[in-house]
Amino acid sequence: MCLAIPGQIVELVDESKRLAKVDVVGVQRNVNIALLDSDGAGVVPGDWVLIHVGFAMSKIDEEEALETRRMLESMGADYEEELEELKTSVIE
Repeated sequence: MCLAIPGQIVELVDESKRLAKVDVVGVQRNVNIALLDSDGAGVVPGDWVLIHVGFAMSKIDEEEALETRRMLESMGADYEEELEELKTSVIE
C-alpha cells in the first residue's frame, strides 16, 4: 500500500534540483518539492507537506499533519511498512 504521509520541512537542500530535507517522525530524507512551486508559494523550513514516493504533493497546516499522522498510526502495519520504505529511500 502506498500512502501520502505528513512530514515537516527541515531545510532546503538544493534549490536548483528543488530538494528539501523533511522529517517524518524522526526519519529525515530528501524529497522533491517542485510540485509545490506551481502556486508561487513554495515551501520553507517549518512547513508541513504530504509526501508520496519522494515528492511533496501538497502543503498542509500543522493541525492537519498531526491528525493525518494519528490516523495513519492507527493503521498499524501498513503505516509501519511505509515508514520502513521511507527509511531506505534515497533522493539526490
